Amino acid sequence: MDRTDASRESPVSKSPRNSHHTETFKNNLITRLNRIEGQVRGVRRMIENDTYCDDVLNQIAAIQSALNGVSKLLLEGHMKSCVVERIQEGDLAVIEELLTTVHKLMKK
Repeated sequence: MDRTDASRESPVSKSPRNSHHTETFKNNLITRLNRIEGQVRGVRRMIENDTYCDDVLNQIAAIQSALNGVSKLLLEGHMKSCVVERIQEGDLAVIEELLTTVHKLMKK
């Protein structure tokens, strides 16, 4: 793996595979994640400023909802591209992988 490949690899990635999403799709996810990141920083400031607990909890609920929205979009994109591609290649192990992921998402 050369330096450019290593710089793109996620520190939490378990797989050498890459997704095949459009730039528009990725930009949409990144925009949403940037907004969520700002919300998390806002919650930290609320706690630092002794904001009323109920207000903080409502902001946390909004963050969780926003993350769920990102998860749903990414899951849909994953199923329509990565999963379909692997099934077409005869790699049916992707079904168990997907089921494991869906079970993790449903725990929330």
